[in-house]
Amino acid sequence: MRLNRRSLLHGSLAATAAFTFGPGIARAEGTRLRLAWWGSQDRTRRTQAVIDLYQQKAPGVSIVGEAISGSAYWTKLSTQMAGRNISDVYQLEPRTISDYSGRGACMALDPFLSQTLKVDDFDPGTVDLCRIGGKVWGIALGLNSFSLFYDTTVFAKAGLPPPTAETTWAQYADLSVELTKALSRDHFWGSSYGARYSYVLDVWLRQRGKTLYSEDGQLGFGVEDAQEWYAYWEDLRVRGGCVGGDIQTQDQSIIETNPLSRGYSAMGFTYSNQLVGYQAMMPNKLGITMVPQAGGGGPSGHYYRPALIWSIGSTSKNGEAAAAFIDFFVNDLEAGKILGVERGVPPSRKVREAILPTLNETERASVEYVNALAGKVGAYQAPPPIGSQEFGDHLGITTDQLAFGQLSIDDAAKQLVEQGNVLMRRR
Repeated sequence: MRLNRRSLLHGSLAATAAFTFGPGIARAEGTRLRLAWWGSQDRTRRTQAVIDLYQQKAPGVSIVGEAISGSAYWTKLSTQMAGRNISDVYQLEPRTISDYSGRGACMALDPFLSQTLKVDDFDPGTVDLCRIGGKVWGIALGLNSFSLFYDTTVFAKAGLPPPTAETTWAQYADLSVELTKALSRDHFWGSSYGARYSYVLDVWLRQRGKTLYSEDGQLGFGVEDAQEWYAYWEDLRVRGGCVGGDIQTQDQSIIETNPLSRGYSAMGFTYSNQLVGYQAMMPNKLGITMVPQAGGGGPSGHYYRPALIWSIGSTSKNGEAAAAFIDFFVNDLEAGKILGVERGVPPSRKVREAILPTLNETERASVEYVNALAGKVGAYQAPPPIGSQEFGDHLGITTDQLAFGQLSIDDAAKQLVEQGNVLMRRR
């Protein structure tokens, strides 16, 4: 996928061309659509504003939007899927699209592409980010990559230099410990306990020539790799450089529960597009950089990925109307200005060009970070296989047991890999 600074930030010179509604909206008259997503209050505000705008321009369409927080989103989605009552349009991400498309929860979008759902202005390869088994099961709403956020005010107060794109894992550990000591604040540490995040493990493995998942849908690493991974984080926890299990286990993989946003750590791992959401919650200015590196000139472990995805429910009776709404969401210039880059750098070149003058400092930093990765990213692996969502949960449970002293490093590594492989084979 050819993505560079010019294409990501500036896009096409034809950006001023007005978007005109195609036949999809006309056919959607008198239609009621259900829309579901998870995310911060800022995301909900932006999403609802686009829904309102769409309903103004397509008065025959009624859209009921529902923002569902944290793990409750997946519980409700599974319940709806079992009852064959899944939302017309619902949000997924790379770790879950294989699961839900493989279970028959997604409608193939191929019949709508380039007609109701226009993708001609997307960067080459963008549509393929959601292609599994030869069919397209979703539309990427933006591009992002993995990242490390840090509180610039805390670093300035401590008199320590913040992490950079060249910071190694060893340097990151030392910096985390120094930061904790320099601030000497109760219930505050340099770093979150990153062993719990599958995407950070993914980067760490890729830096070492391994992968989180193999091409045949199994785990791409072994017990020794897991031992090294867990040993790093346990050593950092014992040294006082990162939060303990009592704090980290409260993270539900949403902005509001991350140790960084809750004021327990100065650094936290997350996705680049979430800089907007985190900054909206935090009084101090945040910085963004790459996940720590292995050093020695090896691969960065980073790659471009779809930040979030709209899919259409397989049981929807309004597939074309749903596709028309997604088309509006990703292609309309007014909608793009409302959404900004909160869900990642927009896939449409025209939208990117249109929103550029409207971006604030934080939003620009998010885009500039994605641009800065050009030349440092590896190839995007196919969407994670069926079972990857369950493996992510398994990683969290095993890591929590380790952090609470219920498992040794060796036992945790063995449990992670052996039970993880069994879990992946069951799917």
